[in-house]
Amino acid sequence: MNRALAYGCLALSMSLVGSYVALSKPLAAALPVFLLAWLRFGIGALAMLHWLKRPADEPPMSRQTRRLLFLESFLGNFLFSICMLYGVSMTSAVSAGVIMATIPAVVAIMSWFLLGERVAPRVWLAVVCAMGGIALLALAHRDAPGAGGAARAWLGNLLVFGAVLCEAAYAVIGKKLTGALSPRRITALINLWGLALMTPMGAYLAWSFDFQAVRAGTWLLLLFYALAASVWTVWLWMTGLKGVPASQGGVFTVMLPVSAALVGVVWLGEPLGGLQLLAFGLAIVGVLLATVPSRLALRAVRA
Repeated sequence: MNRALAYGCLALSMSLVGSYVALSKPLAAALPVFLLAWLRFGIGALAMLHWLKRPADEPPMSRQTRRLLFLESFLGNFLFSICMLYGVSMTSAVSAGVIMATIPAVVAIMSWFLLGERVAPRVWLAVVCAMGGIALLALAHRDAPGAGGAARAWLGNLLVFGAVLCEAAYAVIGKKLTGALSPRRITALINLWGLALMTPMGAYLAWSFDFQAVRAGTWLLLLFYALAASVWTVWLWMTGLKGVPASQGGVFTVMLPVSAALVGVVWLGEPLGGLQLLAFGLAIVGVLLATVPSRLALRAVRA
């Protein structure tokens, strides 16, 4: 796959994630979290029914591939959502932002430890830039009110870091899956697992929920959220990972908080100050360090 196209898929995937995270605030206010997640996976399953069929040139799934599919959905869909939503509710936005800034570093470390990938110095420097950029975004909101007592805040911080580990594992496991299955089939299968995991609690909440009280605009936003979260972002991420190492792809997670902040400024009318602009600059530098070919790589290609 063309390297530039792979980079574009990864960046667009994380940008869409940040967008729907920001725009899901009114959804979470209108629907219980587990019901919202259940409806998301249900809409995604209907949209991807034709992606479930195994292509003629694709070998049958091994036991290891089936296990990885379950882990990809359990960690990247189910646990990530629970840890992040409840973690942020217990701690401050500053703490959550700084902890989320560790995602690229955790992805690089997991890729080195689990996949044996060599992490070049330029990628490590890109990771540092990404972490610095997201940390500045968090510092820009240092005046946000706290979330309660110290014990509750510590629990919230641990849950957010749990979400970081889930997101990093999602990136690394996704790289292994792309060697066995097509991006479309991976997307459909992990969404189906997510639907199965969310069904008990989602169906229980749906039984007593007043769906008539939900406004038409909320249903349209739910449709965008479901398609973006379950279909578009996962397919783009898996497609991009086929062309780059997982450690390098992990740097693009910097686009998640950056795009969420931009949606907050443009869509929700939040202020944009100097710290946010500096954070965006660091994020761009990090992406360029990770994606612009080095002189050595260019010589190898020309040779």
